[in-house]
Amino acid sequence: MSGVTVSVHLTAPPAEVWDDVARLDRHVEWMADARTIEFTGDRSEGEGTTMAVETRIGPFRTTDLMEVTSWEPPRRIAVEHRGLFTGRGAFTLEPEGGGTRFTWSEHIAFPWFLGGPAGAWAARPVLRWVWRRNLRRLAARFTSR
Repeated sequence: MSGVTVSVHLTAPPAEVWDDVARLDRHVEWMADARTIEFTGDRSEGEGTTMAVETRIGPFRTTDLMEVTSWEPPRRIAVEHRGLFTGRGAFTLEPEGGGTRFTWSEHIAFPWFLGGPAGAWAARPVLRWVWRRNLRRLAARFTSR
């Protein structure tokens, strides 16, 4: 399992950031690699929410199956990945200088036919780049308000 953590300072307070990122269906607006999000249960927020996220990074496409495992307003959302790629991820929000420090951590295992642990390790720079770009897009949502 390979880990990647990226973070960004957002100009809005944690409660305002939470109001935006807690809308899981709107993550496609700032996550360039997430094409669609389809809820697979009767929930669209909170612990126990399940979803299928069509994801594309370059020529690679997959449907990421996830379940929200922690929902702590206004500071943390955690998920477990249960599709082709497995693992866990979390968003944390902490007050910082009149705004919010938004941190995104992922620990993802690759399937054997994509190199397993070696493939995950080799993909870290690409995933870090994609997620940093996503955080720049998220930050722009708050600077344009």
